[in-house]
Amino acid sequence: MQVKSVLAALAVVLAAVPAVAQTKWDLPAAYPVNNFHSKNLAAFAEDAKKLSGGKLDITVHANASLFKATEIKRAVQTGQVQIGEVLMSNIENETAIFGLDTVPFLATSFAEAKKLYAAQKPVVARKLDAQGMMLLYTVPWPPQGLFAAKEINAVEDLKGTKFRAYNPATSRIAELVGAQPVTIQAAELAQALATGVVTTFVTSASTGRDAKVWESLKYFYDVQSWLPKNMVFVGKDSLKKLDPATQKALLDAAAAAETRGWEMATEETEAAKAALIKGGMQVLPPSPALQSSLKKIGNTLAEEWLKKAGADGEEAIKAYKAM
Repeated sequence: MQVKSVLAALAVVLAAVPAVAQTKWDLPAAYPVNNFHSKNLAAFAEDAKKLSGGKLDITVHANASLFKATEIKRAVQTGQVQIGEVLMSNIENETAIFGLDTVPFLATSFAEAKKLYAAQKPVVARKLDAQGMMLLYTVPWPPQGLFAAKEINAVEDLKGTKFRAYNPATSRIAELVGAQPVTIQAAELAQALATGVVTTFVTSASTGRDAKVWESLKYFYDVQSWLPKNMVFVGKDSLKKLDPATQKALLDAAAAAETRGWEMATEETEAAKAALIKGGMQVLPPSPALQSSLKKIGNTLAEEWLKKAGADGEEAIKAYKAM
């Protein structure tokens, strides 16, 4: 009788023990749940869990719900969270190489953006490694266009407008066209538009759709100035705590997410512009005068970026031009 009681008690204890020891990670991100980047993150987390046999459970915190966009990298670097996603150019002030993909008109198509990434990746990986982090994958946004409340036929029409800035490149563009730069991250954009805090900005049609900009603005000029990228990265200390098989599962999930994400970005480009039109916006090509002036501004930004980036910038640009 006593043996039966012991066995019964042991069975209860064993039943309470999970079949697989699970590691739980938090992944802060800055964009809405329905944005294609966030959907890709959710698929990445699902893949990591499946490939690891349930050992790694990643919770995605979208729309800056855990950390603000500008806080995410620091949160991973200091070990507050294990993994995160940021817009690379958000941290350009820290290290110029992160802003290479926002040099205007350097890479304006997905094919060019992929080559630029190949040239940029070794330098970015090296910078992150020195800070105790590892690059997992990147995914681009659709080509950036100009949103405005009024018609913009020449760069002079931007003078005095309240121009949304979300990285150093957009802040500098605002200065060069005589606009008023206003720092607004994606999660705050809809409110900023509703209250008139911003009236013009350069961003993707995808972000425009997320913020339902047609409720405040009328025009989208498809200038295709650059294709910025989001990057997903992990703290090396957190990575080292995983067993080898789980590390491989994470890296395999990341590789799949990168392939899937670039495909999603391509599909998103036309779908997002169609959503703007459906919302009542005019989606237009830029006038020759506007495009010409913007390219001159792009040349200025390219020169300034190279001075900031130094040897790292020269390395990446040389590699890009050789492809």
